Amino acid sequence: MSISSSKGIPVSISVLDLAPIVAGGTAAQAFQNSLDLARHAEQWGYRRFWLAEHHSMPGVASSATSILIGHIASGTKTIRVGSGGIMLPNHAPLVIAEQFGTLESLYPGRIDLGLGRAPGSDMRTARALRRTLGQSGDDFPELLEELRSYLDPSLEPYMPGVRAIPGEGLDIPIWLLGSSGFSAQLAGRLGLPFAFASHFAPDYLLPALEIYRRSFQPSSALQQPHVMIGINVVAADTVAEARRLATSAFQQFLNIIRGRTGQLQPPVDSMEGLWNDQEREAVERMLRYAIIGDRETIRDRLPAILAETQADEIIVAAQIYDHAARLRSYQILAEVVRGG
Repeated sequence: MSISSSKGIPVSISVLDLAPIVAGGTAAQAFQNSLDLARHAEQWGYRRFWLAEHHSMPGVASSATSILIGHIASGTKTIRVGSGGIMLPNHAPLVIAEQFGTLESLYPGRIDLGLGRAPGSDMRTARALRRTLGQSGDDFPELLEELRSYLDPSLEPYMPGVRAIPGEGLDIPIWLLGSSGFSAQLAGRLGLPFAFASHFAPDYLLPALEIYRRSFQPSSALQQPHVMIGINVVAADTVAEARRLATSAFQQFLNIIRGRTGQLQPPVDSMEGLWNDQEREAVERMLRYAIIGDRETIRDRLPAILAETQADEIIVAAQIYDHAARLRSYQILAEVVRGG
């Protein structure tokens, strides 16, 4: 969605989904809710619906990301569906080329391949995932080079004689994702679009964007820098209700700080007694770019974030316990962006 009306906010908006498993829920219910959200997002004009790869987390059902992308794409018609992202060091590049070649063949012109280099989990789980692969993300540039060579026959073959069928010759946009300057610089050097994980790691956002834009070299994929930033949005018809809904996300981030994982918890009337002052400050710092409130809050905060970052797109996470309330949050955001 990109709005030029003076009443709207001129930015493309997308959805970042982790297929959250709520307390008392199941992965099957999470998948149903993700598809329902994607169908509504399509109706409301969202541009992309991306799913994130995480592992060994009781509250996240999007671990088999490529399979879930196919599920979402099969149940929608026009919205782009992709990964935000695939953690490439967890996989053989040929496998990813074949999987996304298959997805692009099934749903032509609708598949995005966002790539990250983090494990998407703790190091013990990373070892379980990567026991026959490299043990760190340091080889990410080489893995990316190999993957791109399978998809683009004009590039020098990384492994001569090895071909990705399907995948070879298909136009699958590749994005690099990151929360530091490493992927920012690599995306700039290769002329690829860049997405920054400011929805949970905002501290390095502005320096990373500056690195990306400074290092950008035009390519066949992109002639000018193109930036997407992740933000958390919890919207409701009243500020008070939005703040209450956001306590589910607060509890989730608090668990991250404490080194715990768990299912998404229901909202509470107050976080008093659930965190100490230091933990509250840490959560608030992680959610520096979050928008929590009503329509007026979005009208005030979103243009300020766009002015600060000069982002071309935003991708929105909304860790909201109640599915109907989550739908309503995304609906309100879409209506405000288009001038409602």
